[in-house]
Amino acid sequence: MQGISRRLGRQSLRPAASLSSFKSIYPLSDHYYEADNPRHASSLATKGVGHLVRKGTGGRSSVSGIVATVFGATGFLGRYVVQQLAKMGSQVLVPFRGSEDSHRHLKLMGDLGQIVPMKYNPRDENSIKAVMAKANVVINLIGRDHETRNYSFEEVNHGMAKQLAMISKEHGGIMRFIQVSCLGASASSPSRMLRAKAAGEEAVFREMPEATVMKPAVMIGTEDRILNRWAHFAKKYSFLPLIGDGSTKIQPVYVVDVAAAIIAALKDDGSSMGKVYELGGPEIFTLHELADLMYDVIREWPHYVKVPFPIAKAFATPRAFLINKVPFPLPTPNIFNLDEINALTVNSVVSENALTFNDLEIVPHKLKGYPIEFLISYRKGGPQFGSTISERVSPDSFP
Repeated sequence: MQGISRRLGRQSLRPAASLSSFKSIYPLSDHYYEADNPRHASSLATKGVGHLVRKGTGGRSSVSGIVATVFGATGFLGRYVVQQLAKMGSQVLVPFRGSEDSHRHLKLMGDLGQIVPMKYNPRDENSIKAVMAKANVVINLIGRDHETRNYSFEEVNHGMAKQLAMISKEHGGIMRFIQVSCLGASASSPSRMLRAKAAGEEAVFREMPEATVMKPAVMIGTEDRILNRWAHFAKKYSFLPLIGDGSTKIQPVYVVDVAAAIIAALKDDGSSMGKVYELGGPEIFTLHELADLMYDVIREWPHYVKVPFPIAKAFATPRAFLINKVPFPLPTPNIFNLDEINALTVNSVVSENALTFNDLEIVPHKLKGYPIEFLISYRKGGPQFGSTISERVSPDSFP
C-alpha cells in the first residue's frame, strides 16, 4: 500500500499530460479570466474612490463590488432597489427597526448571505454607524407622507437625511451617496413634507457635494399608496372623493423605473455625482384622468364626489391638530391627509430644464398596461368579470 501511495504522489507532481493536450487542442486565453477584461471590470464609478474587485458575469451569484446600505429598504421603493442591487451580485445591508418579519421578503432576492438585515435605531448615532461600517454605497429612501406621535415631517425627511450624510462623510469609505426626495420639493411648497424634503436635499449637498438626488413623482406599483387606496375606497363605498375639482396635474412614474434610475446612477462613470434628477413618467394626468384609468382597470362604473379644498382641509384638520395632544396613536390618514391636500393645490410635473430619465438612458414605462395590472385583483367576480364587462353598456339601458 505504501508503494502505491508513493507512486500516486509522484504522478500528482508531474504536469498533467491530459490537461496539456486539451490546451493544445482548445487554446484558452488567460486574459479572458483576468480582472483586466472589460467584461469583468467594476461597473461602479471609481471617481475619487478606491479599486473595486468584481468577479463573475454579473448575475446574482457574482460579486459586483458594491456593498450598499439601503435605509428604508423595507418600504415601497426599497424592495425594488434591493432586488435590482441583489440580482447584479451586490451585498445589501438592510437596516430595519420593526419586527423580524419586516424584511423577510427581501432575503429571497439575493444569493445566500447577500441580503443582511441589521436592526438599528434611527435616533442612535452609533447604531447608524454600525450598519454603515462595511458599506461603500449609501442609499437613503427614508420618507413619510404623514406624521405620527413619534416622528414629525422634519425629523424623518430632513433630520435623518442630514444625519446620514454627516456620518457618511465621517466614514471616509462611502463612494456614492444617493438621496431620494420628492418631485415638487421646494422651500416654497404649501406642503410641510415637501418643504422638509427640500431642506433634506440642501443638508445632504452641504455635507456631501458629490451626492446624487433623485426626485420621483407619485410612484405607481403593486404596493402603491394612491391607486390601491382609491380602488379600495371605491369598492367599499361605491364612490371616490376627488380633492378639488380633480384638475391638479401629476406625472406618475412606475416604481421599477425609479429603482432602475438609482442603479443607473451607481453604474455610470461618475457623471451623476452632485446632480439632481426629476423622475416623472412619460404622461401627465389630471387626478380625474388617473381615477378614470383606475376605474377602467377594476371594471367599475365611475362615481365621483368632488370635494372643494376648504371642505377637504376641514375633514383632515382634526387629526393634524390632535396628533401630539392625545395619549394614543391616531389612525393613519387614508384619503383625507391634510399635507397631501395642501400639496395637491399645485401641479406636480417635471421642470422644463431638469435632468430626467433620458439623461440616465432609461425609457420609462407608460402606465396603461403592465404597471397597473395589479388593480385586476379589485374586479368584482374575478379577473375576467366586473360591473362594466357587458361592452360598456350604460346602466340606464338595463331593464
